[in-house]
Amino acid sequence: MTGPLDPIWPILVLVAGCGIISYVANGLLMPLYRRYALARPNARSSHKVPTPQGGGVGLMIGMAIGLLPCAALWPESQLGNLGFTALGLGALGLVCSGALDDIFELPVAPRILVQAAAAALAAFATIPAGTALMTWPLALITTPVCLLTMIWFVNLTNFMDGIDGITIAEFVPMGCALIITAGIGFMPHGDGLIAGALTGALLGFAPYNKHIARLFLGDVGSLPIGLVAGALLMALAFAGQPVAALILPLYYLADATITLLRRLARGDNVTKAHRTHFYQRATDHGWTVPAITRVLWLVNGALAALALASLEITSAGGRLLVGLAALDLVARTLSAFSRAPTP
Repeated sequence: MTGPLDPIWPILVLVAGCGIISYVANGLLMPLYRRYALARPNARSSHKVPTPQGGGVGLMIGMAIGLLPCAALWPESQLGNLGFTALGLGALGLVCSGALDDIFELPVAPRILVQAAAAALAAFATIPAGTALMTWPLALITTPVCLLTMIWFVNLTNFMDGIDGITIAEFVPMGCALIITAGIGFMPHGDGLIAGALTGALLGFAPYNKHIARLFLGDVGSLPIGLVAGALLMALAFAGQPVAALILPLYYLADATITLLRRLARGDNVTKAHRTHFYQRATDHGWTVPAITRVLWLVNGALAALALASLEITSAGGRLLVGLAALDLVARTLSAFSRAPTP
């Protein structure tokens, strides 16, 4: 533990400031999105009319403008250290590759190369120096596992951003839980500030993305969001809270991973867009988009509460029970999305 964050008001100011900047920036950039990054409906789309994408640009501007002054005002948060710079460079690389992909549809190989480089930078920013898990020869196993986990989280965030409001319903409860976790001293305070910036920027983007969306995140937003969130969750795991780190993103992890395994088993080309995620199939079963996102707000809020509860549990048995409760909740949600909604 690092000790409680006192006072808490800097994070609250950060959340509000990043939200306002994100909202204003996307409003100013909307004409450019409409001209250069219009997402047209196709057989795999969830939207019916051409809709601008690229809202991640304004969102990341909101985060950057909010965090840079924090690095100067609160040096004790370690936001100005080399790790923070590395994470920022990784996110910037994904913003650039995502923007190019939104406009020109990049081939798979350069996208994966940029993601691997960003994941390496995020791992450098996140993994504590001298941790036993990264010492020789164990590092031969743990290093590639960390990198592959980060790359998968970047991609699954992109895969799951397929209906209006879903990314906000996933990451705002998670971000709030991470803010509280840092605030009570279970992870570094700088991580709490990063979580606050991400949460605020997402809330600023939310009015544009509510159903029926006027603006999509695009790869330019979903990829760096996945990187930043993945780095925060990995930091939480290395801070001695792996159960909480697994519980917080459990719905996204379960939906994306099960869907990927099913597609591999069928021999599908997993690099191609599709509509077979549980939340997408729910729309085919009669669920409305607002109903799906309402369920996910409740589910992710409950997962955040379970993750926070696990922080205070020291026994392995107690943490196992909390983890099983989270698994049961997600399994029930996936099952519900696999059939028509109850009247």
